[in-house]
Amino acid sequence: MEDVNYQIPRGLDRSLFLKLGACDWIAERRHLLITGAAGLGKSWLACALGHKACREKISVLYTRMPRLFADLAIAHGDARYSRLLRSIARAKLLILDDWGPEALTPEQARDLLEIVEDRYDKGSLIITSQVPVDRWHDMIGIPTLPYLAEIMDCLSIASPVERVVFMKGAQTGGTEAGLNAIGYWIAHAPGIILTVWPSLDMVRRNSRTRIEPLIEGTPALRSKIAPARAKDPGNTLSQKEFTGGSLVMTGANSATGLRSLPARYLVMDEVDAFPADADGEGDPVALAVQRTVTFRGRRKILMISTPTDSGVSRIEKAFIESDQRRYFVPCPHCQAFQTLKWAGVKWPEGEPRKAFYACEVCGGVIEEADKPAMLAAGEWRATAPENKDAAGFHLSALYSPFEAWGEIAVEFLAARRDPLRLKPWTNTKLGEPFEDRDAEALDAASFISRLEGWGETLPEGVLTITAGVDVQNDRLALEIVGWGVGEESWSLQYDEIWGDPSKPDLWATLDAELLRAFEHPRAGRMHVRAACIDSGGHHTQTVYRYAQERAGRSVWAIKGRGGRGIPVWPRRPPRVREKAFTPYIIGVDAAKEIIVARLRGIDPGPGYCHFPLARDLDYFRQLGAERQIRTYRKGVALMEWRKDPAVRNEALDCRVYAFAALQSLVAKGLRLGDEAKRFADMPKREPGETTAPGAVPAKPRVIKSAWMSR
Repeated sequence: MEDVNYQIPRGLDRSLFLKLGACDWIAERRHLLITGAAGLGKSWLACALGHKACREKISVLYTRMPRLFADLAIAHGDARYSRLLRSIARAKLLILDDWGPEALTPEQARDLLEIVEDRYDKGSLIITSQVPVDRWHDMIGIPTLPYLAEIMDCLSIASPVERVVFMKGAQTGGTEAGLNAIGYWIAHAPGIILTVWPSLDMVRRNSRTRIEPLIEGTPALRSKIAPARAKDPGNTLSQKEFTGGSLVMTGANSATGLRSLPARYLVMDEVDAFPADADGEGDPVALAVQRTVTFRGRRKILMISTPTDSGVSRIEKAFIESDQRRYFVPCPHCQAFQTLKWAGVKWPEGEPRKAFYACEVCGGVIEEADKPAMLAAGEWRATAPENKDAAGFHLSALYSPFEAWGEIAVEFLAARRDPLRLKPWTNTKLGEPFEDRDAEALDAASFISRLEGWGETLPEGVLTITAGVDVQNDRLALEIVGWGVGEESWSLQYDEIWGDPSKPDLWATLDAELLRAFEHPRAGRMHVRAACIDSGGHHTQTVYRYAQERAGRSVWAIKGRGGRGIPVWPRRPPRVREKAFTPYIIGVDAAKEIIVARLRGIDPGPGYCHFPLARDLDYFRQLGAERQIRTYRKGVALMEWRKDPAVRNEALDCRVYAFAALQSLVAKGLRLGDEAKRFADMPKREPGETTAPGAVPAKPRVIKSAWMSR
């Protein structure tokens, strides 16, 4: 930065460049484009900013675009593609140097889209190019999305349609449809526009990354809306005023924002992520729609979302109540119109990346290259024309120009045996709600035939060990779990430690169990790397003290919280307070959904749960003591976990806490795949070569602390 020559005539603004050197724009996750003729030092300037970011302890990755595309092409062929994208995404600042002037291939365009999407609200980007920005569209070769035309027509003030529902897969242009509508209304039919995102945090992010670029990049809007200023209440992150109206942005979790004013136009994005209740005032969708009643007959309501669970998905319900339009495209061979269905995607044995589509009429092979022409000739057809209250559109990612059938097939094969992964695949790729056909309670007796014996040493697949502890009034329940690649698990130990949790003897016994060594055939002695102890119900302060004293061993006091959207392990540690200890809040509903889905797995491998011969039927009854049922809160369908009142559930709770402990390690950088490679490089030990005190027990034990003998 200090060596930049501002005397060279290249249009470099000294004050602006010095401001960029402060790196605030990186903290705000903004992006920088540097364009100009060859030889003006674009790469040097980009690297100078990258060097300054490194000095500010910001991670930076530099790559030339031609080299990047070459690496990505190789990664597509040797199964490293996802890992390479994750590696690129980890950098806080990514510098893509020397782009153009050659046009991108369709695969390169998709790769670039993935990289840029990964930057969204997570990191910053510098791109240097000799090509002016107004020619980038031609270089990228971004295909048009002809299926959006009818959706946009319905949002025109010339259309009699008041409600538009878009149930969609990923990368189909749903958010862009909403942005286009907002821009059209501001420019051609101004009025009050209410835009609702799932949370206020998303409002702030989308205002910066979606709305402001829309305004800045569109002259017709830029002339109507002044830039946001700190002292201008009319133009802020959450509100943009213009002649004839204003754009108000709020979160579905804010009842105040949802009842603040009447609105002619309403856009609700990702409605399936909305909370069930907005500050105790009811369904946020109903509250938002109520704001448009004044304009009945000339209002526009747009609902956009990827669906979630069947029966509780808001977008599914709205689509069912609409005229249910689907996009029909012609076969390039027989010209028969049809909708694209997953059943039509085929591929040669063992080669999913070569997937094609088989015409349902003539059986002709339709290649990925045929998709643009098919989309251009496609048409929407209402399949429930009797429902005239709303125009509903459904579109899967099979139609997306940005999603290759081969990539979708690869993801399907990776997800098909794991309900946890199959659900988001169904939601995001097919644009369909997920229906769990195995939602009934687990059959405890069915696990008896699955019991295994692995002797006194750990199974070779175990790569790390965690523990979960449930606290009762007269005992502690403890499960120690080994984890392998793909979170395959082995229940190494399940015990009930009887005693008084208010007495130190019981906790000393627990300490001894958590410090036990387990013998691994390659790694030798292994210990519990992290443990979670429930502090929510019994002896809270005792648990706090115990965990505080053992934080260096990753023993965490946790408190479970139910509800949609709460991650298994928090994204940030709890705030440190001077006089009060704060436990980690874990998402128990998310953890139970994952665990119960995996308990139904029947094929060893990623996600599968192994149990030793010593497990009894009562343990498995406890694992299956809860199941999801559909309930209604203020008219909104929800899925809740309900416990069988006749069955204890400590085993399930312990597994939830052990799984949360694993996620705490993942948050700190543990990668089970990397651990597997490390273990594979270790020589296998001969039987009896080492003996760890307290090796895995052959039979379950009931442990009594000294308290029991008093």
